[in-house]
Amino acid sequence: MKKMPRISKCTMKLKKDCLIIGITGASGAIYAIRLLQILKSLPEIETHLIISQAAKQTIALETQFTVQQVRELSDKVYDIRDISAAISSGSYRTLGMVILPCSIKTLSGIAHSYTDDLMTRAADVCLKERKPLVLCVRETPLHLGHLRLMTQAAEIGAQITPLMPAFYHKPSNLDDIINQSVNRVCDQFGIELEQDLFLRWGSEGK
Repeated sequence: MKKMPRISKCTMKLKKDCLIIGITGASGAIYAIRLLQILKSLPEIETHLIISQAAKQTIALETQFTVQQVRELSDKVYDIRDISAAISSGSYRTLGMVILPCSIKTLSGIAHSYTDDLMTRAADVCLKERKPLVLCVRETPLHLGHLRLMTQAAEIGAQITPLMPAFYHKPSNLDDIINQSVNRVCDQFGIELEQDLFLRWGSEGK
């Protein structure tokens, strides 16, 4: 009988923590761009990016960035049609995934486990592997169908984190508003920045 290879007691730690970032066509692509900019300065985080076709249009309409410039902010970039990509498998270890912003169409696919592209497949993998899946839904107003989709996604393990800016830190410009939301996204994955991007509640006198 062939002997099974002996398993070492030592375990190898991941060199970098991989975070999947999805950008859909909902308004607010600048949030994802800012997140990529911030994470690029953290050597311990490796970003894996998926950009939907609709997101490419939103980037062009809403920002001063080209799609190529956004791609260059990430360590790895995937074609949304590539369902054989590494992140489509549960055996590929990641911190989890954030979809920022998350369109209602993408939310619907995730809520119904309808994985017809890499965006929804990677999200579904995070759910089945019990990894954090943060959905930054960007839509208003919301009808009952939207609310039910968010409930359904939450019931299967997703974290619904709508892009709702706070004002207790007294933002003085648009960057301050964007930074606060992006910093809160980092919080969901336990990513600590050397310096917070906004003044947290209760930290005024510290």
